[in-house]
Amino acid sequence: MALVFVFFPILMAALALAIPSNRARPWILPIAATTHTGMTVFILARPDLQRFSPWLVLDPLGRIILLVVSALFLFCSVYAAGYLKYRQERSNRLFCACLLAFLGLMGLVAWSHHLGLLWVAIEATTLVTAPLIYFNRTARSIEATWKYLLVGSVGIALALLGTFFLAYSSMGEGRQPSLLLEELLSGAPALSKGWLRAAFILLLVGYGTKMGLAPMHTWKPDAYGESPGLIGAIFAGGVTSCAFLAFLRVYQICAASGEGVFASRLLLFMGLFSMAVAGLFMAGQRDFKRMLAYSSVEHMGILMLGLGIGEPALYGTILHVATSAATKGLLFLSAGNIHRAYASKSTDQVGGAIRRLPISGSLFLAGFLAITGSPPFGPFISEFAILNGAFAAGRFLVAGLFLAFLLVVFIGMGRTVLKVTLGRSPAAVPSPAEDSGYRDGFLTAAPIVALMALVLLLGLYIPAPLGGLISDAAKYLGAPI
Repeated sequence: MALVFVFFPILMAALALAIPSNRARPWILPIAATTHTGMTVFILARPDLQRFSPWLVLDPLGRIILLVVSALFLFCSVYAAGYLKYRQERSNRLFCACLLAFLGLMGLVAWSHHLGLLWVAIEATTLVTAPLIYFNRTARSIEATWKYLLVGSVGIALALLGTFFLAYSSMGEGRQPSLLLEELLSGAPALSKGWLRAAFILLLVGYGTKMGLAPMHTWKPDAYGESPGLIGAIFAGGVTSCAFLAFLRVYQICAASGEGVFASRLLLFMGLFSMAVAGLFMAGQRDFKRMLAYSSVEHMGILMLGLGIGEPALYGTILHVATSAATKGLLFLSAGNIHRAYASKSTDQVGGAIRRLPISGSLFLAGFLAITGSPPFGPFISEFAILNGAFAAGRFLVAGLFLAFLLVVFIGMGRTVLKVTLGRSPAAVPSPAEDSGYRDGFLTAAPIVALMALVLLLGLYIPAPLGGLISDAAKYLGAPI
């Protein structure tokens, strides 16, 4: 079954390359995504099918990441069918194929229990997502693509070196080196502490680059800002979730080896530093898509912070993967609609979006409230759980800084979002009655509405099946739930 998750989207990508019609090709995306989500729900209900080989196992962490990314891709695929109708001037052959290839590689990331194979899958996601940034074919988009490839390649190279160090740490007492997760966990107490610490640092920097943690986030504002909003959603909710899963594997090994205190200190520092950097660069930000990139930096920091707090915050951390992915999808898709309507990302030229695009503008404003941890939305619940975990662990200074940085981000992000959504359109922009430009359509608005409903649901009630998956993942990481 594991190979179906990998090869079915790859076959659909090949089909997308073969279809000659620019109009018909985008419909492969929702067809493949619906099938993939159906397979995901089926496999989650069948524990007997969740182990294919020692290399390919769908464990509790893989299950939650597979579900989150598959569901997000489903919403984005419907949006893509509507978005690409407006982009008939440009071929979408490579665009569709790369999106489908990413879906297949994401499945491989979720199933991989061999850290070498996991590294290959993460590297492959870099290669298939890079062309998506260049879809607009502008000078700034090609610059963003190269920056993503260069910075990402350095990071993933460090992750490879860290993977080698991790294998070398298992060679003591005449044992053969191994990169199988089960073998590393069972033999974790005997791992060489020096090599393990070096591996952890390299893997933190390597996979942290892929996630966009500060200060390795330099590719993120350009890549998110210059790519279509749809791709920003895939990056912020999909690519980063896959990279976080890769790092969770490393965290498990360190915790099992008795190096949890060492790992915790680094994670707390990286988490708080990322939040601080994001808050600093959001202040006075005029480009609202770059603002969302810094918001993603902040939320990657929150994930690392929750992981660094440890057992009391693990449930909230895993829940935050789901809530932040859904909210980021909502924000990037609505931002993409606003960008298209105004042909600008600058607050100097964008204003009154709620009047011009009632659905996208209103949900962009609601998404801002959600992503900054306001009740009654999902991120409020997950961030509150992490905050409670910090107090339960006796980390009062961490909790105080966490709250302070959340306030800074709220103020900085709010200034930009309110300029975009409220007030009147700038004089240079025609009113809706005076032009025939972009409007909210069913395919580009329905996924945003659905994501908003999901974000609200997760704030009011966590369905029992989802809650069970999150609890299982937290237990697997070591939380006594």
